[in-house]
Amino acid sequence: MGDESFWSDVDAHVLRYGPVFERRVIDRAEGSFVIDTEGNRILDFTSGQMSAVLGHSHPEIVRTIREQIGRLDHLFSGMLSRPVVDLCKRLGSLAPGLEKVMLLSTGGESNEAAIRLAKCITGKHEIVAFSKSWHGMTGAAASATYSAARKGYGPAAVGAFAIPAPHAFRPRFTHADGSLDWQTELDDAFALIDSQSTGSLAAFIAEPILSSGGIIELPLGYLAALKRKCEEREMLLILDEAQTGIGRTGDMFAFQRDGVTPDILTLSKTLGAGLPLAAVLTSREIEEKAYQKGFIFLTTHVSDPLPAAVGLTVLDVLEREGLMARARTAGQRLRTGLEALRQRYECIGDVRGRGLLLGLEIVTDRASKTPDHAMGDRIGAEAMARGLSMNIVKVPAMGAVFRIAPPLTATDAEIDLGLSIMSDAIAAAARS
Repeated sequence: MGDESFWSDVDAHVLRYGPVFERRVIDRAEGSFVIDTEGNRILDFTSGQMSAVLGHSHPEIVRTIREQIGRLDHLFSGMLSRPVVDLCKRLGSLAPGLEKVMLLSTGGESNEAAIRLAKCITGKHEIVAFSKSWHGMTGAAASATYSAARKGYGPAAVGAFAIPAPHAFRPRFTHADGSLDWQTELDDAFALIDSQSTGSLAAFIAEPILSSGGIIELPLGYLAALKRKCEEREMLLILDEAQTGIGRTGDMFAFQRDGVTPDILTLSKTLGAGLPLAAVLTSREIEEKAYQKGFIFLTTHVSDPLPAAVGLTVLDVLEREGLMARARTAGQRLRTGLEALRQRYECIGDVRGRGLLLGLEIVTDRASKTPDHAMGDRIGAEAMARGLSMNIVKVPAMGAVFRIAPPLTATDAEIDLGLSIMSDAIAAAARS
């Protein structure tokens, strides 16, 4: 499918960086759909790279880019502009205790800055993360990433530690009724951390919902307990809300459900609605201490005006169109539909997640809960052939989990269409 010369150029010149490329040439995108060069419309249930919360080519984003790029796009890092300061003000007013903001380009970059900030403040260097985490592909962020891509690249950063993520579908510690005993698991994990630490614990970095780990949601109460563990050790808590922030879970930030404010918050993906924009948020107290200690994080595109203007538009649209509430109602519609599929198809072991970030796990059988990667691949292929793009986590030991994250602007009809295609795809995969 697609222009043969295009694929010849791909083979000759495109460096392969992980995924197997879809054999389609994508030409354009609009709303909840991407369209290939043959005119096929593909319903995008991953919001691009889990980012396009307003769908593709939202008219207000297009308008902002056209206007801003003709006025002011990029500056020397020591210069400030109104879009940058306005976005810092907007973000810094969304959660008490996170008033100071730095604007960057990518999630990995924002996590690098957050970890560097934590090391600067604490004077310590050890960083703890979850064993199924994904925080980026550079330096400290890669050292805190445990779901994949660790082997073959030399040593990780000194002081990189991991603890198990609490997984209700596959609990390691259980109550008498078989449900997850996450408190005992957390206590056990930190006992191991304490035995390994050299006394230099700087921070814990966590996603409220581990996405690449297979949509593993931290149970209610877990974040508060994790924050206490950090406070007892004079560590900072960094929350990475690349995928859960900016309304996707039904709140502006996923941590707000728990009533726990991190010491440092990172945003990316959803903040730019698919364009490269990231942010680090922290308290005035931490920012002042870092400044006094000479904190430096200079990058080429820190505080660029063009993406900042886009971020302001994203927040405007989110508020005006009530998209946080929409994430809750559309998310419930989608979840109800997925639960109905689970009742129909034995291969669906679990449905989990929050708002419009949901996971569908494919298993060989529900008793063993063994991930069925082959079945997952067949379902994904059948769905794509029918015009639905879903992202399945293909990392061994993470489970065959579809990450389902439509744009917050997706209509009820589009949600229902996706569910219908999923049902047909599962039925076809079961026959093959």
